[in-house]
Amino acid sequence: MFQQATDYRPPVWPPVEGEQRPMMHFDFQVGDLDAAVDDAVTLGATVADAQPQENVRVLIDPAGHPFCLVRDDD
Repeated sequence: MFQQATDYRPPVWPPVEGEQRPMMHFDFQVGDLDAAVDDAVTLGATVADAQPQENVRVLIDPAGHPFCLVRDDD
């Protein structure tokens, strides 16, 4: 179930002690990482400053939730 939280604070990425932690996390496998990032940004996401790996891009959705696009290397 999802419901509106009137005292909502977006999570901080990367996590910081004492700040709101991520409440959910999605990883999406993509064939073309650069194209997928461009599409996500066009739809309102922003690229996070902290990037953990070469084949992963952390983005932030418009509500502040981080999610990952993961290049499918298979």
